Parts: sequence; structure tokens; C-alpha cells
Amino acid sequence: MSMSMSIVSATPPPPPPPPATAKSPSVVPPAPTTASAAQPRRLASLIDSSTSLDHLLQIHAALLRRGLHHHPILSFKLQRSYSSRGRLRSSVALFNCSSEPTVYQWTALIHDHAHLGLHQQALLYFVQMMGDGIEPNAFTFSSVLKSCPLESGKALHCLAVKLGFCSDPYVRTGLVDVYARGGEIVSARRLFDSMPEKSLVSLTAMITCYAKHGELKEARVVFDEILERDVVCWNVMIDGYAQHGKPDEALVLFRQMLSAGVRPNEVTVLSVLSACGQLGALEVGRWIHSHIQNNGIQMNAHVGTALVDMYSKCGSLEDALLVFESMNHKDVVAWNSMILGYAIHGSSQCALGTFNTMCRSGVNPNDITFIAILTACSHTGLIKEGWDFFNSMKDKYGIQPKIEHYGCMVNLLSRAGNLEEAYQLVKEMEIEPDAVIWGTLLGACRLHAKTALAEKIAEFLVGKDLANCGTYTLLSNIYAASGDWEGVAKVRTLMKSSGVVKEKGCSSIEVNNRVHEFLAGDKRHPKSREIYSMLDEINGWLKAYNYRAQTEMVLHDLGEAQKEQSLEVHSERLAIAFGLISTEAGSTIRIVKNLRVCSDCHEVTKLVSLMMGRKIVMRDRNRFHHFVNGSCSCGDYW
Repeated sequence: MSMSMSIVSATPPPPPPPPATAKSPSVVPPAPTTASAAQPRRLASLIDSSTSLDHLLQIHAALLRRGLHHHPILSFKLQRSYSSRGRLRSSVALFNCSSEPTVYQWTALIHDHAHLGLHQQALLYFVQMMGDGIEPNAFTFSSVLKSCPLESGKALHCLAVKLGFCSDPYVRTGLVDVYARGGEIVSARRLFDSMPEKSLVSLTAMITCYAKHGELKEARVVFDEILERDVVCWNVMIDGYAQHGKPDEALVLFRQMLSAGVRPNEVTVLSVLSACGQLGALEVGRWIHSHIQNNGIQMNAHVGTALVDMYSKCGSLEDALLVFESMNHKDVVAWNSMILGYAIHGSSQCALGTFNTMCRSGVNPNDITFIAILTACSHTGLIKEGWDFFNSMKDKYGIQPKIEHYGCMVNLLSRAGNLEEAYQLVKEMEIEPDAVIWGTLLGACRLHAKTALAEKIAEFLVGKDLANCGTYTLLSNIYAASGDWEGVAKVRTLMKSSGVVKEKGCSSIEVNNRVHEFLAGDKRHPKSREIYSMLDEINGWLKAYNYRAQTEMVLHDLGEAQKEQSLEVHSERLAIAFGLISTEAGSTIRIVKNLRVCSDCHEVTKLVSLMMGRKIVMRDRNRFHHFVNGSCSCGDYW
């Protein structure tokens, strides 16, 4: 979920109109003779201090009785008070009763619609105001720019220059935000640099611009220039890291935020929970959950869904279910998170049951729901159910399948060995297949030793310039598995000439709220000696169990002894060894790997769980594996 913040939320509301004078009868008409001059002031104060909608309605009734409902100041204040209590229709109705609305009333109307994301209606009111001969002020511009699309924003920019408002800091900040949201970073930066004084709001707008488009170094430079940061500023930078694959930096910055004494809000926890899910940092995620409960952050659908997602991705499906069942309101996004949680943990029947419960509760599935449910089918080979769900998308729910749904079906069919059926589906797709779908087919070719089909697909991808690192790696692995080292050399030469670099395997484990990462053969860790000593112990246990290493998985032309040594220092083995020496006996070890776990490490982990009496939860690129007493939850179907 992206939670990028807009600076518009920090734009102050327009000030009240100036007091009435005898020289401005068109702005403030004379008060009725039955009312004293002090009456409007008293009523204005009552509106400002009203504590409930009922109180506001009573004041409105008093205005009507006294004939003051057309008083511009009172009408303006009443209009704003209705909007602040979510009564936009009442606010609009009150505005429509004004015979000669002032620029302040127009601005309030535009601000209220823009604040709710109703930018088209806000723009229409702005045009109508101009047509009525009312000239906007700086606050009118800052309000209409809030959710304005790029092209309309450019037109408003021209108008602001023409009317002399472009130098106003709030208007310029709003324009920076418009160009940032539209992806025109250069224009946003040019406006930003031309501001003589940069407020916290404008600085945050520029950070938002960079962070939203992945320019994290530039965003951090601006962020570090700010001496006094508010929670919005912190949130933008943390979310930028979380949304662009830098979860470590997001958590580091979050800790700095806490050290600075800034109190996290709902937006903060949504971003940090996303980072925890990416890293598999369960203990940090649990701390955030506790913080939510103890600091008055509302457990709404957004926060609840983020917690479900975090717990699922961190390997604690039980906690995810507890949160899900405690949610009072579950929208389709919450249901999707729970279904996907079951899917990636291989609990396909629970996923299907949750889908049926969702439909019975009156919540209609969307396209994301079907990605989740098809993923569940693919992890346990439910071909018939997968086809039923895929066909029902269009026939029953009117949802057109997207590339992701076809990808799920190709994965389901090819993993089950139905490669020809999967290949036929790809050729008959109504959408142009992407590199991910072809990569899925290639992976299945490796799994089922279909070298000829793999060569055919790889040749097609290279010819269409669709080949990526995964394409070359899979083809190289297919050749290596069949002992064709000449083919391996040819592919690696092609990779080198194309500048393609193979992604390194990396495994991580969280211990004492800190995430430790390992590469294959890694000796950089401070406890490297103890880790390798534990690996020697594990190898001794494996020999006692007469375990034979699956050296055919080593895709290099090496001798048997060298192949065994290569397998023994895979990144997931190092992470498990570190977990064994760093956690209490009997506790669960949780590992996250960026690539698919190899079959030899899969078998070894099953035996370690049996020998050590430990549950080991491993998340690889495709799914979760729960190793308990020598067995894996995947049932070796992966």
C-alpha cells in the first residue's frame, strides 16, 4: 500500500473576512434593525465554540429566527463548521442560499471539495466563481491546487502569474505539489528553488516529490536540511523508503523519529508495518501493534489490514487471523489480505473458505481477490478450482482478467506439469504476455526437465528483447542440471556481453529486534566463527542420519566434494545456524530468503527441525515453508 503524503493537508484554512464597514455594503449588508450590533459577534463566537452537530443546528435555527442567515461572516463560519463535521451537502446548501457569496465563501466551498479529493467539482466552482466576477485570493488558489491534476494545475499556474499570486508561499507550495504529483520533478524543483523563504510545508512538498518518484537520495538531502521536523515530514521520508525497497532505512529512520520525541500517527504505523512485512521483522511489527493499542491510534480498516499483511508476511499466520477476526469493519482489502495470507502459507482450503465467507457476508470480490485465490490454488495444484475461479471472474463478476491473473494460471498449470496447456494459454492470451509469465514457464521447464521447450522460449525472449537476469539464469540452470556445461558457458557469455548480473541469494533472520543478513559463504558476521562451528555440528548430525547431499543442484562443473561444500554454506544454512546459537531452545526460527530455496536446503531444514525440535518458518520468493518435526507444510509441492 503507497501512503505518500500531500502537503495540502498542512495548508492553513483561509482567514475570516474583514469586519464589516460602511464602505463595503456589497460585502456585509447592514444588520436587521431588530438585532443589535453585538448579536453577530456573539453568534460567531458560538459557532466557533460549538462542540456537536446538534449544537450547530441549534445555532443555525437561531440565525434563521433572527434573520441573520444571510450575514456573510456568520454564513461563512456556519458553512465551514458543517464541512468540518462531514456535512458537505449542508455546507453546499447554505452556500446556495447566499445571494452574493463572498470570495471567502467561495474559497471555503472549493477547499472543502478539494480536501475530499473532489477536484473536478472544486475546479467547476472555481470557474463559476471567476464567471461571477469574483477574483480569487491566495487561499483560493492554494485550495483549488490541492487535488488538481497536472494540466489544470498548469492553467492555474498561468492564472496565478497573471493575477500576481505566484510569489505567495502557499500558492507556490501548492504548485510544487501539483508538478510533483504529475511527475514533473524538474518543474517542481525550479519552483522550489525560486522560493526566497522555504517553509516546513514547502520543504515537505519537495521531499514528497522526490520520494514519490524514487529519488530517495535527493529526498534525504532536503530532509536532512530541516532542523525542526513535524510528523508529516518524517512520514513522507519513512514511506519513501518503505515504498521503494529500502525497508531497512525506513526502520532506522523510524527509530530516529522516536528518539527525536516525535509521536507516530496512523500514517507512520502504516509505512513502518509495510517495512516490517518486507523484512520479516516480526518483533518490530509486534512492538508497533502494541504501540497502536497503547497510544490511541484507531484500529480502523486501514490499520487492521496493514497488521494482517505484516503478520502474514512475517510468518505468523495465527497473529494475522487474530487481528482479522477482531476487526469490526472488514472491507474487500481486508478480506484480500487474509486470503492472500492463507495462500502464501499454503493453506489453500482456508483461503477458499475465507473467499466463500466473504461473498456470503455481502462483500464482492475485486481483481486483487482473484489474484489471491488463484495464488492459493497454484500452491497446492488445485487445477479444477483454479479454472473455475478464473472463468467466474468474467462470467459471474464481470471482471476482465489482467496479466497477473493469467500469470497465476500459467503458474498453476505449469507447476502441476501441464506445460503444454500452460504454453497454449500463453499463446492464446488476449493480453501480450510479459517477461514474468515467460519466466514462469521457463521455471517449470527446469522443474520438469523440458530443455527443448526452454530453449524455444528463451530464444523467443532474446529475440523480442524481453530477456532479463531471470531468463538467462533459468536457462543456464536447465543446461547445468542436464550436464550440458557447454550450454552453460554459452549462456554465461551471453549474460556477460549483455551486462546482465545474476542476483545473489540473501537470507535474513531477526534476533533481538535486529535483522541479520547473510550471503552464501558469508564470513562478515561478528559471530562468524560460532556460526561455522554450528554448521559443522549440523553436518555431523546429517551424516549420522545418512543424509546424501543433492549435489545435482550445484550448477557448476565441480567435483562431488566441492559441490557438497558449496551447498553447506548456502545463505539459508548460515541464517539457520545463527538462529540456533542466538535464540532460546524450542523457540521458532524465522528466515526470509530473496530467492527460491534450493531443494537440498529444503531437505536439510526438514531434518534440522526434527533433530533440534525447532519449528523453522522460511519465506522464499514464492511462498512460506513451515518445517516441523521433519516435515514441511508445502508437502514438497513447490
